[in-house]
Amino acid sequence: MKTVAKKWAPAAALAISILGMAGCGGGSDPVEASQPLTSTVGVSNGTLFGNERDAAGILNFKGIPYAAAPVGDLRWRAPQPAPNWTGTRDARQYGSKCWANGTPAPVVADPTVSEDCLFLNVWSGARTSGERRPVMVWLHGGGFQFGTSGDPRWEGNNLAKKGVVVVSLNYRLGVFGHLARPDLAAESGGRSSGMYGLQDHLAALQWVKNNIASFGGDPANITLFGESAGAHAVGMLSASPLAAGTFHKAIGQSGAFWESEFGPLPSRVTAEQKGLALGTTLGAASLAALRAVPALQLASATNAAAPPFAPPFGPSLDGYVLPEEPAARFFAGRQNDVPLLVGQNVAEGNIFAVPGRALPNTPTGFTAAVTKVFGASNVSSLLGFYPAGTDAQAAQSSVQLLGDLIIGLQTWTWGVVQKATGKSPVYSYYFKQASLYTPLAVHVSEVPYVFQNLVPKGTAAAPVLAGAQDQALADTMSSYWTSFAKSGNPNQPGLPVWPEYSGAGGNVMGLGATVALEPEPFTARYQFLNKFRDSSGSLTVKF
Repeated sequence: MKTVAKKWAPAAALAISILGMAGCGGGSDPVEASQPLTSTVGVSNGTLFGNERDAAGILNFKGIPYAAAPVGDLRWRAPQPAPNWTGTRDARQYGSKCWANGTPAPVVADPTVSEDCLFLNVWSGARTSGERRPVMVWLHGGGFQFGTSGDPRWEGNNLAKKGVVVVSLNYRLGVFGHLARPDLAAESGGRSSGMYGLQDHLAALQWVKNNIASFGGDPANITLFGESAGAHAVGMLSASPLAAGTFHKAIGQSGAFWESEFGPLPSRVTAEQKGLALGTTLGAASLAALRAVPALQLASATNAAAPPFAPPFGPSLDGYVLPEEPAARFFAGRQNDVPLLVGQNVAEGNIFAVPGRALPNTPTGFTAAVTKVFGASNVSSLLGFYPAGTDAQAAQSSVQLLGDLIIGLQTWTWGVVQKATGKSPVYSYYFKQASLYTPLAVHVSEVPYVFQNLVPKGTAAAPVLAGAQDQALADTMSSYWTSFAKSGNPNQPGLPVWPEYSGAGGNVMGLGATVALEPEPFTARYQFLNKFRDSSGSLTVKF
């Protein structure tokens, strides 16, 4: 591979230290007169019957269609409005999960899985429809290949207890959400193909804007938050002109621009070539034939088979949802400028270091791999951050570098560049909890703390339960998150003060056995990796 070592042209901007003013995203639009909020609620498509208030007074509504079922001729089209219904729709159970990929295990028929999966869920403790509580819209993770809104770790009732309305949603995954082809683009009027999952997010946000006041929520105060692929989606939507004004604050947990060790987002041309190749593989010469392929067959044909893993169908630079790489838009100051709370975990790389994806873990292999990618002149500096003098060091550094390229670097860069080119405030954290419940702060491990849903781990016979310190940390983190949703500032009385992030090398909020500000621990190695961005801000590293 050609060595890339272009200097990061916007780096000088990182010296900007003038603090931006908080944008709270508040305000209100004229609405109908406030009504008592019960388990029966009217929305734009009809009437819903949800679950009665729980002991804490929280109502929840599940399985609400926010778009039409993307089946038949609507497969691989932008989401269409949900049809109206007559009578009262039962909203007490989660809707079907979307088809999932991304595992070597065979795809099997599952009655809980369907292409008809564009549903969302709402939790609210409001007593009337006129309360205008802040709204938090959650995007689940899963590499854009798997996941569901119906995971017990992100039930919204405990966040709703703290005065917000919580929304979670399903969105199209894998090939169903990301197939790109020239004929699909032409069918859409030449605008786009391949970003249906992100367009699902936009459709859900529009549904929230139109309907959330019926649940006591404020359509003018929406926080979009997510983890892993959900955070990547928040970052990409923060860079999308189509998302301007659809949310007023952003929270990114371990993700940002969908860069990885495979490089930045694939181009539209690359994505379309992959889509054409799938049609050839399946013997489907036309869109009609491809749309007629049964969902199980389509999911099986595009599932990850075995190491080495091929990059699955995922987001691309479609030219419509994303006119250019997200990082480039942030570097140029063209992002949707909203308050940002962003952070990462101490051991992001561990779950990614699997056969077929792990970097070499011997001194010779690791050094050869990084020399090929970063160039011989940069290896000495790189080994200062990722030492490989022994097998143990090389193994540790391979995991660390992988985690940095997939999660850490871009998450940090998101906060740094928002601070440099935006006007809205930034708050940065570092999750480092270590307990019997969470022995190591790996990827995803912070999510149950954010939702204050520390569900048992282990097995039914030998469950691992959260301890008192875990519960205390969860209470603190959920309070920070909901405070940020309310005002664009996570601080509230009784919690350690969390100042705005000052930029590269500034303090971050350490979240663990103690909750306190600490110096950012990864600045130097991320600054080194960012030397390999081109003049627009695109990361040119690719293994």
